[in-house]
Parts: sequence; structure tokens; C-alpha cells
Amino acid sequence: MAERALAHVEKIEWIRPIEGADNIELIGVLGWVCIAKKGEFNVGDMAVYIEIDSKCPETDERFAFLANKKFKVKTMKLGKFKVISQGLALPLSLFPELHDRNIGDDVTEALKITYASEEDTARKTNKVDPNAKYKSMAKRRPKLFANPIVRRIMRYSIGRKIMFLLFGRKKDNPKKFPDWIVKTDETRIENAPFYLQSTEKWIKTEKCDGTSCTFAVDRLKKGKNKFDFIVCSRNVRQADREQACYHESNIYWELADKYDIEKILTQFATENNYNRVVLQGEGVGSVQGNPYKFTENKLFVFNLIIDGTRLGTVEMAAFCKSHGLTSVPIIDTAYELPKTMEEMKLEADGYSELNPKVKREGFVYRSIDGQQSFKNVSREYLLKHNG
Repeated sequence: MAERALAHVEKIEWIRPIEGADNIELIGVLGWVCIAKKGEFNVGDMAVYIEIDSKCPETDERFAFLANKKFKVKTMKLGKFKVISQGLALPLSLFPELHDRNIGDDVTEALKITYASEEDTARKTNKVDPNAKYKSMAKRRPKLFANPIVRRIMRYSIGRKIMFLLFGRKKDNPKKFPDWIVKTDETRIENAPFYLQSTEKWIKTEKCDGTSCTFAVDRLKKGKNKFDFIVCSRNVRQADREQACYHESNIYWELADKYDIEKILTQFATENNYNRVVLQGEGVGSVQGNPYKFTENKLFVFNLIIDGTRLGTVEMAAFCKSHGLTSVPIIDTAYELPKTMEEMKLEADGYSELNPKVKREGFVYRSIDGQQSFKNVSREYLLKHNG
């Protein structure tokens, strides 16, 4: 799956005045609503659209006006005018190096746009943490690597390499994410407004705010019921329970053990003669600031993929129920989509099924057969969590 485009070339779909505002107006890019300087755009103009959760390069003078926002692009609410702006649109003419780009082109790398959060950059990009093997090594020998002299050695690249030669193990090197497993991601409705024209029924589930977990079994030899058990974060295979990750402890293996997932998937594949079974869900609890106030880590399943085919949500939920697992909350199994983007965005706001005292992150909508899906993230939630 392609990595999320944080900046792309789009056209201005519409322009509307803001009541009481003299210098700014609202513009539409795809399904996004942004604030722009009055007169900066005409309908149909091409623009570079930079999504929320992004950070622009501090060394590029064209983004100097973002200095007071630490060069980050986030959801903003202008209470005075009762409008919400998501993202940043700039005239394509400001970027002569992009003169040959077309609508829809990803220009994230060309403009050196990154995630606003360094942790998100590390977790959500396809790059493995270059220090992962050193962290894994240090975790196995906490007393040694707490030594002040060793800590000083580990500050330097050559020092880390020498220590790894002495104390590292092959298993400290992170394994690659299997290329036959589709990474978890959903398109935002704002980037796919054409879905609002759909007359089909959809299954609506709550979007849980945690960390993406992937578990799988892969038959090692045809005709033999021996399987490789695979545990992954969103982009990185977790080789074992000791592998360092971007959380206090390895929540991925913790959840695998807690729910006995290896046994469940192995038996399921064996009984049905499947070669590959993938289970994906959201690990929730001691991650992302624990928004649901849980006292333990929990797994909420959203995908069941058998030999390359993703099952529908209802079938996935039935599997979970019969195997002691919990699916993400299912809100509606025959949902009709609103016709306007504003209706769609307003319905995302509200309280969570996981904890009715906290706001939900939003919803995920999936076709009955499970083959199409998109997400609708609550603006209210993003404003609260600085997204």
C-alpha cells in the first residue's frame, strides 16, 4: 500500500465568503475546507494542498509564515467566524519546480513535507527505526547499558556499532514486514468525496484510536500443518517479545499472548486448509495517551483476511465472537451515507462506544463485501487532540 500523501496537487473546487471577515475566505479542495486569503484563488485554479498532521520544512522561505505554528499544519477553529479549517492550500505558482505536475500528484517528498509528529514519522513511514537493533540489544542487557560509560559510548555511531559487534544478536535485527500482507490504512472521506454519491448500503464502525496491530500465520510447506506466526506493528515486523518498539513495552506481542492469537489462527487455518490468515486490529490502552482511560491493553479487530481475500465486517465480527476476540464497535450494518460533506463531518463527532465519557475519533465505513472502505475522522476530536 502506498504511503499517505501529505502534500498533493489539487484544484480549487469552490470559494465562499466568511461572514464578517474582510481578508479571508473559505475554499474547497477535494472534500476539505480551508481558509485562504481573499482573492488568492479562483475556482479551478491549481494548488498545492498540504494535509493536516503535516510539518513543512523550516528552511523553505515559502513556509516562513508558519513559524509561529512551528511549521505544523493542523485542524484550526476560528471561533470568531464559526468556521473550521483543515489543511493548507497554496498557489501552484509558488512552486516553479512543480510546473509539470498534474492534479492528484503526490509532492510530499519534493517539498520535504513530513509528519508533524516525529513519532508518527517513525511509526507511519516504511522506514525501520535505524536504532531498533541497538534498542533491542540494550533491552536484553539493561544493567550493562545503564552504565554511564556504556551510555556515553552509545551516543556515537561507531560506539553503537562496536557494542553491537560485542553484544548484539542476529534476532536484534528487525525482520521485514511481509510483502504479501496489506498494511492497514484507510482513505479519508475528504480525499475521496465521490463516495458521497454512493447509493449502496455501508457498514459503519467506530474508528478506535490506538496502534495498528497485524497478526498472521503463513503455511511453511504445502500439505503440512506447520505455520510461521507473524506479529507486526503498522510497518515493522516484531521479531520477538523483546524487540524495542515506539511504546513503553511491546504491546503487539503482549496482545498476541493475551488473546492466544497464534493458537486461534493456527487452528483456524489447519481446520479449513487455509495457507495464510491475517488478523488486523487496533491495540488500545497504554498508547496515544490512553484516550479511553483503560486499565489494560485491549485489541479491537477490524480485518480478517483469508488467503488474500478480506472478509466483510459481519463475517469478521462472527469470527471474533466465536474465538473470544472483540471486533471494533459496529454501529450500523445497512447505513446510507449523507449527501453532503458537512453532514458527513458532523456525524463523526460524538462519544465513544469504548468509553461513553470520552469523544470518539470518528467512524470507518466499509462496503458489505468488505472490498471498499474509508474513514471519517471527527474534527472535534482532532481539535481536542491537536491534530
